[in-house]
Amino acid sequence: MFTHAASLMDLPQGLEEKIRVCNSTYTVRFGVRMRGGIHTITGYRSVHSEHMEPVKGGIRYAMSVSQDEVEALAALMTYKCALVEVPFGGSKGGLAIDPRAYTEEELERITRRFTYELSRRSLISPSQNVPAPDMGTGEREMAWMADAYKRLHPDDIDARGCVTGKPVSFGGIQGRVEATGRGVQYAIHEFFRHPEAMKTAGLEGGLEGKRIIVQGLGNVGFHAAQFLSDNDGAKIIAVSERDGAVMNPDGLHIGDLREHIRETGGVAGFAGATGYSQNSLGALEMDCDILIPAAIEGVIDASNADRINTRLIVEAANGPITAEADEILRKRGIVIVPDMYANAGGVTVSYFEWVKNLTHIRFGRMERREQEARTNLLVTELERLSADKGLGWTLTKDFKDRYLKGASELELVRSGLDDTMRGAFQSMAEIWYSDDKVEDLRTAAYVVAIRRIAQSYQAMGL
Repeated sequence: MFTHAASLMDLPQGLEEKIRVCNSTYTVRFGVRMRGGIHTITGYRSVHSEHMEPVKGGIRYAMSVSQDEVEALAALMTYKCALVEVPFGGSKGGLAIDPRAYTEEELERITRRFTYELSRRSLISPSQNVPAPDMGTGEREMAWMADAYKRLHPDDIDARGCVTGKPVSFGGIQGRVEATGRGVQYAIHEFFRHPEAMKTAGLEGGLEGKRIIVQGLGNVGFHAAQFLSDNDGAKIIAVSERDGAVMNPDGLHIGDLREHIRETGGVAGFAGATGYSQNSLGALEMDCDILIPAAIEGVIDASNADRINTRLIVEAANGPITAEADEILRKRGIVIVPDMYANAGGVTVSYFEWVKNLTHIRFGRMERREQEARTNLLVTELERLSADKGLGWTLTKDFKDRYLKGASELELVRSGLDDTMRGAFQSMAEIWYSDDKVEDLRTAAYVVAIRRIAQSYQAMGL
């Protein structure tokens, strides 16, 4: 996909290869004493590009973690950050473990030891390399890493900024947990604002009543599905999980389904569904308006791409469509909103958290009450003028309550994320609409990202 986009650009000799390859990958095998013996754990941290620093990327705990995987995901992070204009290079890392096979105490011991291995090689640092949660990790693991880093660097006043995705009580930011799912919602909103894009996808109208299928109801899939159904009136007609898929043509209640999964470990037996299938990937082939793969890589490949029956695919997961499937879907006229854009909400809000940690102040703390005082002054003056002139009009209570309220940190985070997703889509759309050689949004996204990275390298004289 990268090579195809780069072939459409006039890059100086050698620069394409420099942008494509990973700068470095660190492999570590460390021992952790537990269960009466020493267990050897294999981990990785890959740095793709340092044209911007620090570099940024998640830490995942999964048996599938390998050098090839972290290098590919590190590259995607570089392009993703460039596309949404977040000033980070790309990185990725992980441990080849199944987190469900360990107790909380064992996971903490493993995480702290991994942090030590990364720290001694400057692969975790507020100024050089900033991890975040990914598959198999979350706020808990990020808090352990931040605390372990602080113990190793007690004189670093910005130590909390060494990772993002932390609990709010430990230097995190409001809206980070929902960020990737919220970004998916904002990406779809922006797509629906572009008539030409809608026409290409064969869609019309708004999101109200649109039939959506979500594959994977983890953090990203859950929040995307919840926001699209609760805020936008879309119908989540099917959800696919590890143990199968549930369907309801009138729409599934996502909150109830999530609670059912927590209680039972799967979607089977959910009372709010009218149908169930053990073939979880079969749900991807159902007729719908929007398909959102939100779990793992490669769920749509050459074997099932011909049977996908949707108008728009929004890649909430990283790499859910293989290169072969991507070509098949494009030839069939199915529009794909690419992963490097659609799931960029996480790294965008991580950037806001990192900035918060470096400035040591909560967003909105300085200006919120001053904003309220100014708006209240305006409303009071309008009501006084109405009384003086005998106009007899008043502002509705709902308007006053909303208008007079200063923006909270969560509202500012959502505003910044919405603005980021709008601007990035417009950059892609401009290329997509204007360049006859660019046939799809993914290629447009790569062209935008590669061009920005090339300009950075050229500016520094490389």
